Amino acid sequence: MIRTATPADVPVIHAMVRELADYEKALHEARATEEQLREALFGERPAAFAHIAEDDTTGEPVGFCLWFLNFSTWRGVHGIYLEDLYVRPEARGGGHGKALLTELARICVERGYERLEWSVLDWNEPSINFYKALGAAPQDEWTVYRLTDEALARLGS
Repeated sequence: MIRTATPADVPVIHAMVRELADYEKALHEARATEEQLREALFGERPAAFAHIAEDDTTGEPVGFCLWFLNFSTWRGVHGIYLEDLYVRPEARGGGHGKALLTELARICVERGYERLEWSVLDWNEPSINFYKALGAAPQDEWTVYRLTDEALARLGS
């Protein structure tokens, strides 16, 4: 049901990234190309990792997660930051999302990582309820900040 992504999965990962961006009402912001994903996941120095959820009957990809390592200076160990978790609408409710998160939690435990973290849009009640049911706790005291585009270029110049 859950397996590590391979280079052959890049087109379906790219498609699902775009589906997720559309669901999050931000398709116009999803500019990553298949080649960029291939390089990030399978290049000389991979910066990200992915897992695929497959339909138990057909073996077709129905979801994915894409993640990378972070580091806690307070805990002194790595953790996983889950960038994307997506299950196609027709496969939701089949346990694929939970199985993907279970695999990431297993990796954390196996490797001694002490955190599995991600962000969720505040309007995405189905996902919020799903995460809370798994025991995840919102970090309400933290606000995410982001520099992109002109602001990033201005600061970096």
